[in-house]
Amino acid sequence: MTDDSTDQREYDVVVIGGGPAGLTAGLYTTRLGHSTAVVERGGGRAAMMQDVHNLVGVTEDASGNEFLETGREQLESYGCDVVRDFVSSAGETDDERFHVCGNDADYVADCLVLATGFDDVHPDPPLPRTGRGLHYCLHCDAYMFVDEPVYVMGSGESAAHVAAIMLNFTDDVDLLTRGDEPEWSDETASMLEGHPIDIVREEVTGVRNGEDGWLEALEFADGSVREYRGGFGMYGSEYHNGLAANLGCEINDDGTVAVDDHGRTSVDGVFAVGDVTPGHNQVPIALGEGAKAGIAIHWELREFPRELEETETAGPVRDEEVPGIPDELLEQAIEFHTYD
Repeated sequence: MTDDSTDQREYDVVVIGGGPAGLTAGLYTTRLGHSTAVVERGGGRAAMMQDVHNLVGVTEDASGNEFLETGREQLESYGCDVVRDFVSSAGETDDERFHVCGNDADYVADCLVLATGFDDVHPDPPLPRTGRGLHYCLHCDAYMFVDEPVYVMGSGESAAHVAAIMLNFTDDVDLLTRGDEPEWSDETASMLEGHPIDIVREEVTGVRNGEDGWLEALEFADGSVREYRGGFGMYGSEYHNGLAANLGCEINDDGTVAVDDHGRTSVDGVFAVGDVTPGHNQVPIALGEGAKAGIAIHWELREFPRELEETETAGPVRDEEVPGIPDELLEQAIEFHTYD
């Protein structure tokens, strides 16, 4: 419970998380006429991208931070509030709305979008620099290592299978268990034996980087040095599902938030998009999920057409009741138009 001095802001929609999925959900709900705030703490996996890959219309000379900053500017130009704040809790109000508690303000909304993402579990140091030799997304970054020496760090099923998949791109793949006992199945062990993958069990003791910061080689406890251009850390994910759990949303066994095809969770009015949900962790997919959730929210919140029973009871919609877009967004849209 907050005291009377707390800054409380009311919206139709509050999006928690300012990555690609959250920004897109906020873009759609704003342009579809719903007062929206995107509340973000900063950072995130997209912000760590050195170069944007696999996104049509965005060239690879754009960094993740540049991509996100452009998105924030777009949302603000349409009238969305993009707020830097850390959300500590969220719950339902007595009037079936949602109350979000931030460090700097509280937010009340008819619908919530959870775009809280996850963190990759990092292997213990010493390590190459993230994005300059240490990577986490096979589908994003495998292309960068065609015909280059590559490592995969990990001792589980996912590490073994990523190492095998990398043979589609290069003939020089090492699987580094770093002193840990393999946890993969006997079937996976047989698969590895049938492929040209070196399993290196020694701990990594040092990293050699070039002048450009890119990885050149790793040093091992037995004194050996192996050259690599880069590789992948496969140690799992820590999903930011605490808010979803507090709201009563169903959580899958792997920690993701259960959603339908439009991002609806098991709690009415709460949506989840992006990396906190099941599926491929890709920027283009996150954009699509944000768009679908934004459209689904519009169907739930839009003013017109009214139900037949309502018009029969209250009478036809009056001229002065339309358009249904709030005044502040209406003015913003009129100002934004460049048709003249």
